[in-house]
Amino acid sequence: MQREVLVVGYDGAVLTDIAGPVDVFDGAGKVCGGYRVRLAAVGGGFAVSGGLRMEAEDLRDVAAGVDTVLVAGGTAFEAAAADPELRRHLRRVADGARRVGSVCTGAFVLAGAGLLDGARVTTHWAFCDRLAAENPSVEVVPDAIHVRDGRVVTSAGVTAGIDLALALVEQDHGARLARLVARWMVVFLQRPGGQSQFSVRSRVPPVRERGLRDLLDAIADDPAASWTVEGMARRAAMSPRHFARVFPRRVGVPPARYVERVRVEAAAGVLESGDEGLDVVARRCGFGSAETMRRAFQRVLGVTPGGYRHRFRTTGAA
Repeated sequence: MQREVLVVGYDGAVLTDIAGPVDVFDGAGKVCGGYRVRLAAVGGGFAVSGGLRMEAEDLRDVAAGVDTVLVAGGTAFEAAAADPELRRHLRRVADGARRVGSVCTGAFVLAGAGLLDGARVTTHWAFCDRLAAENPSVEVVPDAIHVRDGRVVTSAGVTAGIDLALALVEQDHGARLARLVARWMVVFLQRPGGQSQFSVRSRVPPVRERGLRDLLDAIADDPAASWTVEGMARRAAMSPRHFARVFPRRVGVPPARYVERVRVEAAAGVLESGDEGLDVVARRCGFGSAETMRRAFQRVLGVTPGGYRHRFRTTGAA
């Protein structure tokens, strides 16, 4: 069965938001014949970032019945979200679609059309707070690469659209085809939806205490070290009591939770790129045992280490 994927653009849309998912679905379609990709905008052709002009169908002429509707993000998302004609025809074609989604700030366009009410979604990190403030009925997940909530699928900025499209191909046709398309495009299979848009260390707000900054860098450099609260306090040149108060205020989570997240991130990288046993990975990344690592993965990513490796390994099986 061939599924029609309709990518919706507008003047000022970001080219990568369009080209990334289009290439994924087109590549998968060439292998399995499972997709037909279409590009549409109100009025037909439109200009994307960089001044290039895209040929497209007129969204006003697109009949209902497409399988997946995906709206691109762009610098002009505010105007697109406020365009009554775009909102009306987007609602019309989305009404019967199996999936409705967005890349980056395309989430604002979906929200403007009333298609995100009550849904869990994400968008580019720089616009998550704004999306939540302007749409109180929407639950914004601020740190996800992509989020699937029923038929609503949304992704973070720019290249995250490729991750989302690969996840949808995997949902439709299995991990083998998604891996094949990813390898052909010379990208990782896909970052899991629950994975952060940034590394654990880079998400920490600026820290003024030099000792605390040095500690955070040291944990990122060597997550497998024995990071006890007392040892971390000494490294940060603070008393344990003062450290226990300051760390959550500056970093946003307690020390043990932060170390756990760094270790999960390190283990995820090992699982993606190698074939070492889970016990070996656990010891290498500071968990001590595979069971401890399993519980940490479930808390942080909502998936087991084995399940993570099966879905996101970037080496080995095609």
